[in-house]
Amino acid sequence: MPFADELISRHTVQSLTRAIQVAAPDADLTALRAASRQIGPLPLRQRADLLRDALLTDLPGDYATLARTVRIARDNAPHLTGWLIWPLTGAVATRAVQEGGATAFDDAMDLLASLTGRLSSEFAIRTLLRHDLDRALGAVVGGWTGSADADVRRLASEGTRPYLPWAVRVPDIMARPGVTVPILDALYRDESEYVRRSVANHLNDLSRDHPEIVLGAARRWLDRPGATTERLVRHGLRTLVKRGHPGALELLGFAPAALEVDGPRLDRDTIPIGGSVRFTASIRNTGEAPARLMIDYIVHHRKANGGRTGKTFKLTTRTLAPDEQIHVTREHSFRPITTRRYHPGRHAISLQINGVESDRADFELAAPDTP
Repeated sequence: MPFADELISRHTVQSLTRAIQVAAPDADLTALRAASRQIGPLPLRQRADLLRDALLTDLPGDYATLARTVRIARDNAPHLTGWLIWPLTGAVATRAVQEGGATAFDDAMDLLASLTGRLSSEFAIRTLLRHDLDRALGAVVGGWTGSADADVRRLASEGTRPYLPWAVRVPDIMARPGVTVPILDALYRDESEYVRRSVANHLNDLSRDHPEIVLGAARRWLDRPGATTERLVRHGLRTLVKRGHPGALELLGFAPAALEVDGPRLDRDTIPIGGSVRFTASIRNTGEAPARLMIDYIVHHRKANGGRTGKTFKLTTRTLAPDEQIHVTREHSFRPITTRRYHPGRHAISLQINGVESDRADFELAAPDTP
């Protein structure tokens, strides 16, 4: 499986060059060919930007000229698909904004929608959203939510996500809490899992800054649910749940409970990096009613500056009758992975039950050569 940066490779550039040559046989495409020799050291988004700028250089003229070329390529080059779509749609959006005016803007939105099924236009649409968010949302994106094409409906949600990975931010979306919620309201019961997954991820993005807006939307949806709504809401609230947000937990049925928690207890006090630790705990319901519990655990990692940062991991969900007790156990590995760097020193593990953290059990994470 290629690394992310390699998704746009020299092969991508060659495929893009062939597709454009079909549509513009007289263009020499000098900048595009040169770009294939320049992408090597660049990360993914910079590779897309390099190819976008090469296209704009090799295809001069007004927006209408570029759009006509792209449509010819779309209709006549069957290999116009995959990651080469990102720089191509980026060129369309950039030229439309450079030219200005409603005609170029609206046509660019339409062209991006027609190309999104070839990979996705979610990255390029950000240029147009940054230029005129109100026109994009009011005149175009709202209509996409009713499209017969699931790829276009997904574009409405995915392209407007506050924290879309790899994409530039849209300041007006960040500054106007809830401006994209009507899009999600229109799509949360969509027939396509592909679209609903985007809605859940969009909701999760919003929860990072505006949990009350997210909980308000989730409550509305659960009042008028489809067969898949509860699952979508759970996925959309996942960050709030990991943070132990009481409103999110209660909405999902995990209310505060009277509990007696013994643990976690660790099987060792020192763990080498690359090793693992096993912990156990017992939990008793001391209340007078059954208690539905979401039981997670938090590993409090030591940071380079000596502080700690917690990462939450799923453990189990259980319902305990009054006075019922359960025992939980888990082994946690400290094997090095690419997404986390471990620092020797004091760490800790705690439980989080319905958002309430237990006492912490400390341990020493040691460098592999430490006795």
